[in-house]
Amino acid sequence: LLIILLFTRNTRDNTTTTTTKAKSITVMSALSSASSSFITATIKTTRKQQRSRRPIVRRTTRAMAAEKTPDPGSDPKGLGKALPMKMDIDAIMKLLPHRYPFLLVDRILEIEQGSYAIGVKNVTINDNFFPGHFPQRPIMPGVLMVEAMAQVGGLIMLEGGGGDGGTQQEFFFAGIDGVKFRRPVVPGDQLVMKVVLTKLNKRFGIAKMKGQAFVGEELACEAELTLALGS
Repeated sequence: LLIILLFTRNTRDNTTTTTTKAKSITVMSALSSASSSFITATIKTTRKQQRSRRPIVRRTTRAMAAEKTPDPGSDPKGLGKALPMKMDIDAIMKLLPHRYPFLLVDRILEIEQGSYAIGVKNVTINDNFFPGHFPQRPIMPGVLMVEAMAQVGGLIMLEGGGGDGGTQQEFFFAGIDGVKFRRPVVPGDQLVMKVVLTKLNKRFGIAKMKGQAFVGEELACEAELTLALGS
């Protein structure tokens, strides 16, 4: 009987211990499951937040890149700045007797009376000689480049006589030597001409000059000019 009682008590103790362990395991499993669910939910929430933020970051990055990337080509600011001007077209027309369509100087950049002058002729498709020279390929006639240089040279010698239509003196071609044409001048070019007085015979009113015409840094035309002053 004693043995039966001891066996029964041990069985009950073992059952209680097993039940307790089972309950502990169940509680631990529940906690572990809850922890896993919480971690999973946290990870999903974090991923959603990251996904929702990514487009904003991408847009911001693209916007910053667009702001930092410069536009292709040169900066237009300053490209249209006017060249320095010593004489405008009104001042030129007070000295030269030439008028449209044969006034071939638009502006004087530098001038020193009796020494030298630098003038500009803006070549455009509206110039009246282009329809016939040539229709298929418009080129400024070489003789007109020489004429334009001669007009710049005339400004070195002439002095204002007052009134419209030119001065009290006029100048004429007396000779052209060593003329060379280096490149064609076409619409859109800016012909910059420098004419320097090399010799002056005041008694006979004869002036010799050296003329050069440039388009950019390229020499387009050069010649030695002889001008005769008259009244």
